[in-house]
Amino acid sequence: MAELPDENRATELRNTIVDQLKEGSWITSPSVEAALRKVPRHLAVPEASLEDAYSAYNAVVTQEDAEGIHTSSVSAPQIQAMQLEQAGIKPGDHVLEIGTNGPNAAYLAELTGSAGQVTTVDIDPVPADRARQFLAKTGYTDVNVVVADGEYGVPDHAPYDTIVVTVGAWDIPPAWTDQLKEDGRLVVPLRINGLTRTYTFIKQDGALMATSAHVCGFVAMRGDGAPSAQQFTLPDDASVTLRFDDGVPVDPQLLTGALDTPRVEAWTGVSVASNEPIGTLQMYVATMVPGYCNMFIDPDLATGKVGPTNLNFSLVAVDGPNLAYVVVRRSEDRKSAEFGVQAFGPDGEGAAHRLADAIRTWGKDHRGGPDPLIAVYPAGTANDRLTGDRVIDKHHRRISISWPVIP
Repeated sequence: MAELPDENRATELRNTIVDQLKEGSWITSPSVEAALRKVPRHLAVPEASLEDAYSAYNAVVTQEDAEGIHTSSVSAPQIQAMQLEQAGIKPGDHVLEIGTNGPNAAYLAELTGSAGQVTTVDIDPVPADRARQFLAKTGYTDVNVVVADGEYGVPDHAPYDTIVVTVGAWDIPPAWTDQLKEDGRLVVPLRINGLTRTYTFIKQDGALMATSAHVCGFVAMRGDGAPSAQQFTLPDDASVTLRFDDGVPVDPQLLTGALDTPRVEAWTGVSVASNEPIGTLQMYVATMVPGYCNMFIDPDLATGKVGPTNLNFSLVAVDGPNLAYVVVRRSEDRKSAEFGVQAFGPDGEGAAHRLADAIRTWGKDHRGGPDPLIAVYPAGTANDRLTGDRVIDKHHRRISISWPVIP
């Protein structure tokens, strides 16, 4: 068969990924389907092959800093479709996109139609210029492209029916809710204790109420809203780094000598199938276990004494001078895995069992159930307004988290 011309091939690949995303239920509405079938996203990344531009589940990185950290990308179609479905945009809506790449602004313009308005903002003039060129080339000339710090929104075109954030955010600045209409939607990849989910929030009486959440990954926000995290290396093992997303709860020096104690191991009896989602387990541990943090092991320095299942990411609880982390052991047929805990410290056994008990609680009360109920309030909101099981304080917000028990 003769090779199809590039534009025909692009259309074929575009329709293929839309079919894939419909089959995977990432696309559920006719309007989002039509937008993704129409916009020629490959024109935004001429340096990429058509196959890479139309990979359903992979982003195309368009910019890196001197250290190789990604600072701009065109998100994967799956991620874009997921957020567009969360946004629920209607014809005539006014929409703000924070973090620009071009194709997503075009999708938004398709959804709002000629009666609506789309504004897209980026702190970096380079991706903003790429977006401007792409939108001009593809006929979306009514989209407002702004170079500014997205932390402060774009007041000139406010108020907005929907704000879609396409960069990873650590907090929700006041401008985003100030510029959002009552009952408007904020779709944002928000990091809570090191775990990022793209949430749909509805603005109601000064608060934001989450209505959906999906696991995701995004380039981190830059500027005044850049992520805030603290990390330190274990005093007795330079290969082990602990990262606290919302403040270090203990003096790191308390862990000095912890690795000189015997390693304690406790198994929970909670096993999951190899294809079973465990996002709620990760979120339960992150939000409900005191002293939670993430652990990363440098493979070039690893001694093997601290032995997590995944060197790149582990769920950890620091309890004074004690350190406990989640591990898994696979069944012989590799079809399931049991969660366990390894711990060090003068009360390593107690630390191991406390973390193991949290996993058992998840297995008994929340496994297979919904995500937690999350409500976001302005900083300074009185405690009696926060009814969650746990409150996490950030610079601008207080996040109330409740875990419904499955009957």
